[in-house]
Amino acid sequence: MVERCEPGRKVTCFGCQSRASSEWGALDGDDLACLNQVKICNVYQPGQTIFYQGNPCLGLYCVESGTVAIRKTDADGNSVIVRLACNGETLGYRAYFAGEPYRASADALQPSRVCFVDRNAVQLLLDRNPALGYGFLRHMAKDLEEAEQARLHAAALPVRARIAHLLLALRDRFSMPGQANGALALDLPLSRQDIAAMVGTRPETVARVVRALESDGVALFRGRRVEVPSLARLVEELQAEDV
Repeated sequence: MVERCEPGRKVTCFGCQSRASSEWGALDGDDLACLNQVKICNVYQPGQTIFYQGNPCLGLYCVESGTVAIRKTDADGNSVIVRLACNGETLGYRAYFAGEPYRASADALQPSRVCFVDRNAVQLLLDRNPALGYGFLRHMAKDLEEAEQARLHAAALPVRARIAHLLLALRDRFSMPGQANGALALDLPLSRQDIAAMVGTRPETVARVVRALESDGVALFRGRRVEVPSLARLVEELQAEDV
């Protein structure tokens, strides 16, 4: 069951630290007061779905805290994580502007506080403050650049380097404290299939590369926990040859 944010703990838009790094940071004064009034804040536990692929786009979601998995499901029912969304990220905006259903599902990976703004309120704020629309336009341009970069990595980087790059990208969010200097431990909420989807390859190839990384002592995979004895060696993998 999805929980509403407790009134005593509810973070207003005026005091939300995540807002400054999002498109909503363009709002102030009466526009910010309007957003604060219309938004609905919910708390999602790990595994709970925020919205479903194929459902009508009823509005936008902003991650105030936590981590959300964006999943795509194919015609055969196979579901994989294609990206992760964290504090300050707005979800569903591409479907909103395209006038289409949500193109993916969003599930909480960690306890997450997510605010919802219905489509009518979004349109009102866009009409009142064009800077909000320009913010979403910049976000779309950044998404396009990242998609092109991902295609370049898939074409130019070996799978081993892509996996190393992914681990380095996730360390700020999922690293575990108390490691020795130069070591890294990650507690990833990702299956091998998810990792394969995120680096653009097949699960069998990921399994093969994982065995090679373990054999070389670069990283040890224990279920969803990854232990890296030397962060410097992992960085060196970005220049490694494929296996």
